Amino acid sequence: MLALFPFFKKKYTQEELEIARFILQRFGYRPNRLDVFVKALTHKSISNSNDQISNERLEFLGDSILDAIVAEMLYEKFPNEDEGYLTKVKSKLVSRRTLGLIGHEMEIYKVLRYNKSRSIKLETIEGNAFEALIGAIYLDGGYKNTQKSLKHHVLRKYVDLNQILIEEIDFKSKLFIWSQKNRLPLEFEVVSEKNNGTSWEYVVVIKINDQEYGRGLGSSKKKAEQAAAQETLELVGEV
Repeated sequence: MLALFPFFKKKYTQEELEIARFILQRFGYRPNRLDVFVKALTHKSISNSNDQISNERLEFLGDSILDAIVAEMLYEKFPNEDEGYLTKVKSKLVSRRTLGLIGHEMEIYKVLRYNKSRSIKLETIEGNAFEALIGAIYLDGGYKNTQKSLKHHVLRKYVDLNQILIEEIDFKSKLFIWSQKNRLPLEFEVVSEKNNGTSWEYVVVIKINDQEYGRGLGSSKKKAEQAAAQETLELVGEV
């Protein structure tokens, strides 16, 4: 174990060494200031009783850093998508549910320091601890190292972006599933298409039982249909 961390200049406890190994294996990052990572894994349920500082401040920091890195990643990955689409994808990637699943897949509970005698929803505090660890990496190694860890280790190993896009962003498919479930006829109608010289503009409306619901505008028929489907899902209370 010590050979993995030659930069350690003092004797660390077994718990601290396990945390260091966890960070290296899950995040691909070698910690310098191990105390920051111990704090990131300390839940408030034990911080008060042990007179220690919990991970809440690091969670706040990690939330902002994670937001910025994911936003930049999506900006580069989807050069032709608009702000609304990017915001929607980002909100799914950094949602409480997704972060909780990442934390659980990483098995953060194995190194998490919390009061096990209390009734606590583990997946929630794992997601919070994940954000705190992002904050710890940022403080310990800077933005570039945090970005590298997230892009090449965390998101690649623990997040299926394509599945998130299919489940959460394909409003048209979700609307078809809803209409079939409720046995309602569904129709997409292109009511307008214009060429503005450099681009096209499509307007699509959706009719359910011959009644108009959502209306969508887009630079392609597909985008206009997605926008109309999203508005329709909102109108029927499915978003």
